[in-house]
Amino acid sequence: MADKAKIGVPNVFPCLRYDDAPKAIEWLNETFGFEKQFVVPGENNTVAHAQLRLGPGMIMTGSGGKPDSTNPWATERFGIYVVVPDIEAHYARAKAVGAKIERPLAETEYGSREYSARDCEGNLWSFGTYDPYAEA
Repeated sequence: MADKAKIGVPNVFPCLRYDDAPKAIEWLNETFGFEKQFVVPGENNTVAHAQLRLGPGMIMTGSGGKPDSTNPWATERFGIYVVVPDIEAHYARAKAVGAKIERPLAETEYGSREYSARDCEGNLWSFGTYDPYAEA
């Protein structure tokens, strides 16, 4: 995979979780001018995952869930997702310098290879191979 960040394609995506994601998505669209790019419905009128665009920018969002010790994103309200060209090397580097790994590097059900870690002040980050612009 080419390093798209070096050629101007965004690779850093803010991620927001809402108690009522369908309502929040409509609010974000109406109020701030976002447009739905991709929405994956969840159970009971929830949103499993959504991607909203505003110009060249994009956010990821969805419904909050029940605590899950294997997935910190289930209850996290805000975090960052970053597409990286060499996920194996990135993971090895983060582990080597002592990043707090919340979700080890693994394949996801949606075809990405990802891991999640906390930064030095506890913010949640995920790094992976899934590129939301590949679907655009």
